[in-house]
Amino acid sequence: MKTPDTRRPRPGSEILKTALRRNIGAMTWGTVLMGLYQAGETAFPIALGLIVEHTMQDRGPGALALSIGALAVIITTVSLSWRFGMRILQKANTTEAHRWRVRVADCGLEPVARDAGLKSGEVLTIATEDADQTADIIEVVPLLISSLVAVLVAAVALGLADIRLGLLVIVGTALILSVLSVMSRRIGSSTREQQARVARAGAKVADLITGLRPLHGFGGNHAAFRSYRKVSTEAKHQAITVAGVNGAYTGTATALNAALAAGVTLTAGWLAFDGRISVGELVMAVGLAQFIMEPLKLFSDMPKYVMMARASAERMALVLAAPPMAEHGPERPAAGGGLEIDCVRYGALRALKFQVPAGAFVAIAAYQPRAAADLAAILAVKVPPHAYEGAVRVSGEELAALSIEAVREHMLVNPYDGEIFAGTLRTNIDPSGTSGTVAEAVEASMLTDVVALHRDGLDHGVRDRGANLSGGQRQRLSLARALAADSDILVLHDPTTAVDAVTEQLIARNIAKLRRGRTTVVITSSPALLDAADRVLVLDEGVITAEDTHRNLLAGDEAYCLAVAR
Repeated sequence: MKTPDTRRPRPGSEILKTALRRNIGAMTWGTVLMGLYQAGETAFPIALGLIVEHTMQDRGPGALALSIGALAVIITTVSLSWRFGMRILQKANTTEAHRWRVRVADCGLEPVARDAGLKSGEVLTIATEDADQTADIIEVVPLLISSLVAVLVAAVALGLADIRLGLLVIVGTALILSVLSVMSRRIGSSTREQQARVARAGAKVADLITGLRPLHGFGGNHAAFRSYRKVSTEAKHQAITVAGVNGAYTGTATALNAALAAGVTLTAGWLAFDGRISVGELVMAVGLAQFIMEPLKLFSDMPKYVMMARASAERMALVLAAPPMAEHGPERPAAGGGLEIDCVRYGALRALKFQVPAGAFVAIAAYQPRAAADLAAILAVKVPPHAYEGAVRVSGEELAALSIEAVREHMLVNPYDGEIFAGTLRTNIDPSGTSGTVAEAVEASMLTDVVALHRDGLDHGVRDRGANLSGGQRQRLSLARALAADSDILVLHDPTTAVDAVTEQLIARNIAKLRRGRTTVVITSSPALLDAADRVLVLDEGVITAEDTHRNLLAGDEAYCLAVAR
């Protein structure tokens, strides 16, 4: 069992610091190698200038061979340092992105949801795009430092030729960074807004996919698609805005870098014309003015990527820093216990009170669907204990005092719309591969005809959300999964609404037989399931108004008869 992460949640800046701290080794080696690469790139025009200078003084073959050897060493250094430096940094980047994806997904899949105010589609975007952009900081810092190395080497080399050339590079670089740092702030805010709108569009798509069938059923699909088009259009407009800001940033950076390179070239030409620097130094200055464009571009791009990484880290902090909706205790419920609802007030429930003894099969006939849904949500621990009045006790222990993982192991609440996953029939029934009652669960849920229909049997492929199964088949597959879990307490919410009456009758009998001796609660209006239960509780206006067997209630309660008779 996994121990919950109880450490203090971290804001976006702390996320970036954590990423940098745990990759310090890779970043150090990457910085050294990329610095060597940039130094080699910058040394190339310096070497050319020196070669021209010395070759003009000593025109022998020895000087030429020495020059060729020096260039070969520089080229080899540049090639190898780039290859291994980027390999180290990209491996660290990919690994760090994976860590944050897993961390965000872990928060999204915790038994008690976090109060982040985000939909699943938004969390998915944060776990993918934002995690990747946050991890980019691993590459940004070494590249920033290595670019600075190139600029400093160029400035020193030019300064040795003439102090004015060196000062021109230093002052020009400082001015460029000052202008671009101001522009990068807007990139950060625009990117943050774009990611938020893209996430909302993703959440809308997830909602549409989930509700596509019922939407088609009552003709609401066109209105839903228009709603998505609106959200998607907003995301598109924001993406265009971000592209415009990025374009302005890139254009300004390129123009300023080109202006600096042109300034260095023209100044060097003027100095050479005036006789203050030699021809070799002129060649070096012109070459550096061309080569320095790459590190300057890289250097000037870094503030943009830093702001993008920071914006994504702050979005990840929305999930990671969100507190759990409920804090649960460390206790575990005793095996084989019952279930007690004691004066619970929540939503449509009004001082609801009932008890299910250990080993009993109880059906709850809820006249209002909202009350049934609220009760199922509380039992499934989707509602934190502080959000409702009263108490829920499992095996005599209050829910708030129990470990949430232990509650989930002890009591399974199977919703009426249980998800079907891509895979096979077997992996949907027994995801962990540890159940010893798969065959019994398949038979009890009347899924045998589906298994027999396909040559692969239980290994027959199932598409995402059960797209290749009918509604009744999906519902029976979900029921089989719940039965195969073989939990101490099983709560079923409308498990047979999509099957025919004959199949429903058989399923009801099979559930009663398979679950004999274990606590079972069925929230339903199905006459077959109500008749199979040991007793029926009538839930009306949020309270239990009657309690008896199904047949006695049919004979003596007219309202019950009207509500459940088909």
